[in-house]
Amino acid sequence: MDTSVILLLGAVIVAGVYITSYNGLVHARQKVKEAWSGIDVQLKRRYDLIPNLVKTVQGYASHEKTVLEEVTKARSNAISVPEGSITKQAQAENTLSSTLKSIFALSENYPDLKANINFLELQKELRQTEDQISSSRRIYNSNVTILNVKIQSIPSNIVANLHHFSEAEFFELDELEKEKVKKVPDVSF
Repeated sequence: MDTSVILLLGAVIVAGVYITSYNGLVHARQKVKEAWSGIDVQLKRRYDLIPNLVKTVQGYASHEKTVLEEVTKARSNAISVPEGSITKQAQAENTLSSTLKSIFALSENYPDLKANINFLELQKELRQTEDQISSSRRIYNSNVTILNVKIQSIPSNIVANLHHFSEAEFFELDELEKEKVKKVPDVSF
């Protein structure tokens, strides 16, 4: 074989690997953005449900003002997190989730609230939304893993460095939630 044919073949192979790596990185980055939009939709849905929940609880537990203010403040903090700050968003959402749990705990002290159709419906919708957020978080984190592996793996890491691709942040549970998930439930008969 002629040397020029071998060089041409080598150049074609290098170009093919380069193009394939670049396109794979772009695809992975877009999948991360798409997955984040799924989380964002569910977070906005939760933000929209909270004022109705607070109004419903206020009617029955008006002297529990502190709890209601904490939920409202946590919602405002979560909404005001700058776009693109995944870690701060996760922290704000964890705080909001814990304050929402305190509202649902209040219902145990107020049988009328616990039986209120609006409260039950809002509680059901929030539970479904929390499940959707959890599912969307798993999809997002899976896509983040794929992107980050591509950025760290040879030969795509060379292309990633040339084009300034950066690793994405995971959307994590807080440490308290992680411990609850890891804990084996006690079962007795």
